Amino acid sequence: MKEVLILPGLFGSGEGHWQRHWLQDQPDSRCVIQDDWDHPHVDKWLFRLENALEEAGEAYLVAHSLGCLLAARLAGRSVARRVKGALLVAPCDLPITEALHPGQISFGDMPTAPLPFPSIVVGSMNDAYMSVDRLALFGRLWNAETRNIGLAGHINIASGFGRWRNGYRLLEALKTRSGARKRSVSMPPAFAM
Repeated sequence: MKEVLILPGLFGSGEGHWQRHWLQDQPDSRCVIQDDWDHPHVDKWLFRLENALEEAGEAYLVAHSLGCLLAARLAGRSVARRVKGALLVAPCDLPITEALHPGQISFGDMPTAPLPFPSIVVGSMNDAYMSVDRLALFGRLWNAETRNIGLAGHINIASGFGRWRNGYRLLEALKTRSGARKRSVSMPPAFAM
């Protein structure tokens, strides 16, 4: 069984967040711990992720918000060959995130290279951190299947996502997905929770 590496975003995933539940519910998962959750620096965060991938051998990534951009930074890096797939939930748009949290984030530009591993990007129609148009754009740029789960906010505890069992189903879909061409799919809001 391949390990699942959990990649939280800015401030980590607090108590009650679906990623915390995932760590409790999924015995094959572990969190990639960062030294500073409040002031993310891309090089430091990448170093931690690359070390975790080296330790794991091969792994799936389950990322939220800024963690999605961290996963996308693996494109073009040799360690990306260790990633079997990535579930990228509520990726943030750096210009918006930097405006909402001035002086806290050192993450460079938005990653735009196609991902060299299968991926599903999950977003919503009312995420304050990324518009639905930008979600579709980055899904295409990253060569990822894009799923819009409706009015789900930032898909975090503030928008009602504690234990998110449909997230487990999305990872299973990613694991079993064939090499068919990725496409953009809109999901009914009922699938969100």
